[in-house]
Amino acid sequence: MKDQAEELRLKLKVSEESKTPKTLAVVSGKGGVGKSNFSLSFSISLAQKGNKVLLFDMDMGMGNLDILMGNTSEYSIVDFFEGTISLKDAIINGPEGLQYIAGGSGLSHLVGLDAELADKFIQELSGLLKEYDYVIFDMGAGITDGTLKFILSVQEIVVITTPEPTAMTDAYAIMKHIHLMDSTIPFYLVINRVQSDKEGQQTFSRLSKVLKSFLGRDSACLGMVPDDRVIQQAVRRQIPFILYNEKAAASKSLKEITERYIRRHFSSKPSSNTTLHFVSKLKQFLFER
Repeated sequence: MKDQAEELRLKLKVSEESKTPKTLAVVSGKGGVGKSNFSLSFSISLAQKGNKVLLFDMDMGMGNLDILMGNTSEYSIVDFFEGTISLKDAIINGPEGLQYIAGGSGLSHLVGLDAELADKFIQELSGLLKEYDYVIFDMGAGITDGTLKFILSVQEIVVITTPEPTAMTDAYAIMKHIHLMDSTIPFYLVINRVQSDKEGQQTFSRLSKVLKSFLGRDSACLGMVPDDRVIQQAVRRQIPFILYNEKAAASKSLKEITERYIRRHFSSKPSSNTTLHFVSKLKQFLFER
């Protein structure tokens, strides 16, 4: 009987772990590099492949996922922190089966949540995660004490940069900051607004060499997105660019990135940190004193 009970516990543990979604944070060192555009179309692309995806707009005070989709959200994460609604009530249905939670200035409360509200957030988030295959956090540009807690809790980090020297410098700075806090979380680089594949490859090569030389770590290039006029047109029309013109160069590149991410076709394989579940890590950070 004891062996059977232990076997049942192991099966339940495996079952619970199998429900754990992949958690990603999409970050950039500076604003204006197309981070939110990427987060949105990448999430939609994952959803189009039959995955259940939840996208969090974590850009404090400047959340713009609603604008990119042409939606007006009745609720946002702010309403949850103000005690108006539950976290589940903040979820909004987006295109292609994507679900998202709009951002707002109330995200600044993450820096100093009281114990009761932090516990409520953790409990409700833990219940939601089991319903999804991917949970993606579109972080604000740069880094704050509040957003750092989420970044350090996810399994993987996607870093968006462009070939511009300032964007590359800021991308390295944010990766260095994260690395010094936790050297085990994988970085996946996306080079946005490239004029050619050669320019994108050179940008990745420069960043990867700096990461290796100064931080002693490897990174993987998730892909490159061309500087495509379709993206600007889609923004003006308030339609995600992957839906605005699926045959555009940027849309095709995005789909290739999604396929590469899912299949893990990388030239290098960063180490993964699966020691702690996302919620467990986040809980530690939110309750640390």
